[in-house]
Formats: sequence, C-alpha cells, structure tokens
Amino acid sequence: MGIDQVNFATLDLNLLRVLDALFSEGSTVKAANRLAMSQSAVSGALSRLRHALGDQLFIRQGNRLVATDYAAGLEAGLREELVRLEALLAPPAVFDPQTAKGTFRIAASDFFAELLMPPLADLLQKSAPHIRAQLVDLVPNDYAASLERRNADIALIPDLALPDWVNRAPLFHSPFHVIARKGNQGIAELKDGMQMPMEVFCALHHVLFSPEGNLAAMGDAALHRVGKRRQVAMTVPVFSGVCRAVSESDLIALVPAQLASKVAETFGLRVYEPPMEIDPALIIGIWHKRSDNAPMATWMRSQVFGLMKVLDVDS
Repeated sequence: MGIDQVNFATLDLNLLRVLDALFSEGSTVKAANRLAMSQSAVSGALSRLRHALGDQLFIRQGNRLVATDYAAGLEAGLREELVRLEALLAPPAVFDPQTAKGTFRIAASDFFAELLMPPLADLLQKSAPHIRAQLVDLVPNDYAASLERRNADIALIPDLALPDWVNRAPLFHSPFHVIARKGNQGIAELKDGMQMPMEVFCALHHVLFSPEGNLAAMGDAALHRVGKRRQVAMTVPVFSGVCRAVSESDLIALVPAQLASKVAETFGLRVYEPPMEIDPALIIGIWHKRSDNAPMATWMRSQVFGLMKVLDVDS
C-alpha cells in the first residue's frame, strides 16, 4: 500500500505521536516511557501503523529499532507537522516566570558550570523558582544534534557554520590566558599578568582541554604561524580537570581568560598573557527555530544570554 492509499478519514492521529516517539527512541520500551503508555500499547499501535501504511516501518537491529527507507522519509516531515499542530492547539497565555514550571536544558562545556550556573541559580531562585535548569554535555563533533533531538534547548559553543534551522546569538569574546601553579619553578621569575616568554611557554609541558582527545587546538595554530611548537603532556575532557592538573603539577595550560580569572584564587594559580597572538573565540548561543516563540524558552534564553554577555572582554 502506498502513502496515497492511506485512508486519513479513519487514521487515528494518536498513532502519529507513537510513530514520532519510535523515531526518537528506537525502542518500544523507551517510547512507552516517553508517552506514559505501556509497552504493549505501543507495540499494538506500531502494528496498526504497519497495517495502515503498508510498510514494516521498523526493523529490529540488536536492541534497537531501525527505520525502513519508507519510514525514514516520513520522519522529518512528521515531526514538523506535530510541532505545528502543538503550536496551533496551544492556548494563548501570558508567561509568568514566578509560576511557570518546566525544565530548560543547556548543552555546554563545564566552563559554564563555573561562569553561568551559579548566577543562573540565583536568578532562578528569585525570579522563576519552579523552572529547573540542567547543564548537559555537548554532542561531540555535532553541536546542533542536541537541539535536533530535543536533548537541549540551547547550546553554548564557539562560532561556526550551522544548519539553516538553527538560530544564533553572539554572546561574548573569550581571549586565552596561560595558567600555572604558584609553586611551578619554571615560572618563578614571572609576575602575575606578565606575558610568558616564548621559550618558557614551549619548554614547559602542557595539559590541553579536549573532549575528543585531540592533541592540538587554537593555541597550536597560533604557535605554528610563528614557527613554534608546544609540548602537550596530557589532554583532559573538562576544564575543571585542566585546572586541577595544573594546580597539582608543573604542567601549564591555555584556558579562556574569564575562566582563568574566576578560578585562579581557588586553585592557587598564576595567570599570564600568552607569548603569541591568539584571536579571541566568539562564543554564541544557538537554538532550534521551532522554539523561537515558545514562552518559557524565550524567557530563559533572554536570562541566560544576558548573564553571558557581561563576560565579553569589550563590555
């Protein structure tokens, strides 16, 4: 049976919600949990969908259901139509942060655990006590994936090319500073705030922030332009681990300037200007266009972005 033969007059539209959940979860158990249904009810709905659409829709592959080619062609369009239907049926309401309830997920590195979440916690306690904020990991190599899969409402990332269904807002520029522990003999003659000499920077061993375990980053590109190299002794997937490693060893690290300033006293660190010129990274906030007019998401974006923009070195 082809799609043009489906009798929409008799098709239960609730089945489309089940189909969307199966696309997202790849499992009847997980889809049932998402929809607050029993697994048997989801399995029954899948059987009815198969009959109505004349296609298997999903093939079991290990522990996961994999969409057939026919079903895969329905996924994006189905989700867009369900989002439109939800927006159409949603009653108009004035958003009141004091009474609003919900969860807002922020995909970002742990840099923001230090610089965003503390002031956001204070803001929400005072202005929106029933809204829960969650900081979640970024999807490696695909920052937009969390938004597409609804695992995050916004992502805070370096500026880069993005799909046309993603909206963006510039937040702040982040230059880089060098951190070293106060007892590091390699920097004994240097005072806080000085520019670290190139020979010292290249002689000392580095710990590098890299969730993927890469051995090079922006600092290495800047060094390459002046014909120099640094010695990376360790990579760590979180900034807190970078700072901890530096605080308890003679390793040094290049980190965002705002983070260096925030944690220097806590970790007993000295902070220096790097010996080479590194273009400051522009940090942006991104979100899916489907959330442009969602009241809670709009309000939360405004609060989060406002807290971030004060970090700009030019502000």
